[in-house]
Amino acid sequence: MPRTTTDGDGTPVPQRLLAAATRLFAEQGYDRTSVQEIVEAAGVTKGALYHYFGSKDDLLHEIYARVLRVQQERLDAFADADEPVEKRLRAAAADVVVTTIENLDDASIFFRSMQHLSPEKNKQVRAERRRYHERFRALVEEGQREGVFSTETPADLVVDYHFGSVHHLSTWYRPNGPLTPQQVADHLADLLLRALRP
Repeated sequence: MPRTTTDGDGTPVPQRLLAAATRLFAEQGYDRTSVQEIVEAAGVTKGALYHYFGSKDDLLHEIYARVLRVQQERLDAFADADEPVEKRLRAAAADVVVTTIENLDDASIFFRSMQHLSPEKNKQVRAERRRYHERFRALVEEGQREGVFSTETPADLVVDYHFGSVHHLSTWYRPNGPLTPQQVADHLADLLLRALRP
């Protein structure tokens, strides 16, 4: 990204644009939100938007990509830690739940609107998600090779099972509900590890 400028309160213009786009996409849908509405909500010109983002679908891509970048960095740190594989997998499995809940609007907007991305952006996102899933699967496979995890269920299916739960969080999780993000994360991580016990 080019050098960022800020407004009076010090918020960089790209962050203002992303915040406005996220709110509008959540309220009215990606396809029903115009570029004009986004720039007005962010308090910038169309020229400012196109300086940082080439198009509206660039905004949609970045809404999800920023979450995925954080999750990838954290997964890499868990995977590279000098700890038993069971502990590393559990930490990674819980973390993806917490970070998804913390960014629930971003994730739900993206999954509802992914079909609006250009073919090139769609391919890019799929590659980014595949990298994350492959690193996560490598932890399962490492535990299976070491005899810590059961080999009865293929690693791919184990990963799909966990991420299916993660991707459905936006359909039922409510911040004012009975479970905190960490409690949900602990339950789902424990379910995953129970499924992998030899």
